[in-house]
Amino acid sequence: MNLDPRVSKPDGETSGDTESERRAAIYARTSSTSQKFGYSIDEQVRQCAQRCQMMDWSVVFVYKDEAVSGKDTDRPMFQQMLSKAEAGLFDVLVFWKLDRFSRSIMHAVNLEKQFREWDVALYSATEQIDTTTPAGRFNFRNIANAAEFERDMIKQRTQMGHAARALEHKWPNKTAPLGYVKTDNGKLSVHPKEAALVRHIFSEYTEQRSMPSVAEILNNEQWSTKQGNNWTADAVGKILRNQIYIGEYSVGEIESTVKEYQILSQKLFDEVTEIRMRFKKDTQSTRPAMGKERKKQRVKDVTSQYSDFYESSISE
Repeated sequence: MNLDPRVSKPDGETSGDTESERRAAIYARTSSTSQKFGYSIDEQVRQCAQRCQMMDWSVVFVYKDEAVSGKDTDRPMFQQMLSKAEAGLFDVLVFWKLDRFSRSIMHAVNLEKQFREWDVALYSATEQIDTTTPAGRFNFRNIANAAEFERDMIKQRTQMGHAARALEHKWPNKTAPLGYVKTDNGKLSVHPKEAALVRHIFSEYTEQRSMPSVAEILNNEQWSTKQGNNWTADAVGKILRNQIYIGEYSVGEIESTVKEYQILSQKLFDEVTEIRMRFKKDTQSTRPAMGKERKKQRVKDVTSQYSDFYESSISE
């Protein structure tokens, strides 16, 4: 039987002429170039082709992904197979084993839903996976339900783990907020230099009463963010709104006061909050005038934008 890469029926007949006959595509994959016999890509194809012959299915495509991971669908031949399936060019996809098709059962379940929309069935040559029949589809639904149950259990265990860590006041993220470092036990520890920068930001804001102005000052003073970037008004705003600096720890549903996390006085934090909220509380208040340097930069940015637009219009 000629299998590479496309096979037609003898005498030039078109596959799928009769209702009982199915057009099959074979998909084979190895995760390395040195897999032993029984797992080799050619042996996978041979066993799949043999099964198609037993089922009286006409093989019209063979797809081989060699030394490619099955963790996702980003595989060259797999993508070609998907496009042919969507176009309705075959009726059943045959693979040697489910983990050749997808390494994740949840991934496979989601793919099966997509294949079902395209009226394409899945068939494993070595397992009880066969969505070409009602019983096979029922079995696959059971596999899907079991996978969904396992996913929910993992999610629940993860949430319980997060809650347990939160009760111990551990930080959930990989990176600690500005002003802290994450210790080996998962808790926060105040970083003296960064804590001084946090106090500086709050103090400057009480003077400037403008986040863009504070960002400008920090950049002029060559301070950088936790990630090593330049300061922006948004970045300053996130610092000013973070209650961790007064020791208010809030992760998930766990809220508590942790004195050792406190960097600022309650009085300073409240003063900054009052300034931030002044425009909402007092409609008569006016925002401070834009600084000279910011005005120059704004004019420069706008001029540059219009210049680029004018030049592009001329070139068109």
